[in-house]
Amino acid sequence: MKTLKDTAVGSTVTVARLHGEGALKRRIMDMGVTRGVEIYVRKVAPLGDPIEVTVRGYELSIRKADAENIEVA
Repeated sequence: MKTLKDTAVGSTVTVARLHGEGALKRRIMDMGVTRGVEIYVRKVAPLGDPIEVTVRGYELSIRKADAENIEVA
């Protein structure tokens, strides 16, 4: 299982599945990250947290803990 946290900078991936329960999963989905959407990894902060991505045409910063719950293909 490859997660968004493991994705290299400059890569474009497709969301395969969201893990997590309740409010965590809802918050990720509210940011526009749903199954089948493409995510481009723009950059990663020096200490690895947060990860800056482009999703649905806008820039988004995702914490490493949240990125672990996004399974990508």
